[in-house]
Amino acid sequence: MTELTEPDDATAQPAAEWPQPGGQDITDPQVAQAAARLLDIPGLPAADHESVYNRLHDELLAALNSDPADIDPGETDPAGGAP
Repeated sequence: MTELTEPDDATAQPAAEWPQPGGQDITDPQVAQAAARLLDIPGLPAADHESVYNRLHDELLAALNSDPADIDPGETDPAGGAP
């Protein structure tokens, strides 16, 4: 019987390709800042991904619920957290 095995050489494995957020298409600064957090994902352990996605969700929800007329152009994090 032929046994299926993985190659021993890690370089023989394809590298994961992470999509890059299309920042040039995002015109809302709050949304652009939140989406930029996705760039951190490839360097983090999988166990930390949930916290990044939860923070992204909260920041996008805050941007959705904010009144654009109430946003100070110099304000970087209307959700109250650290940038």
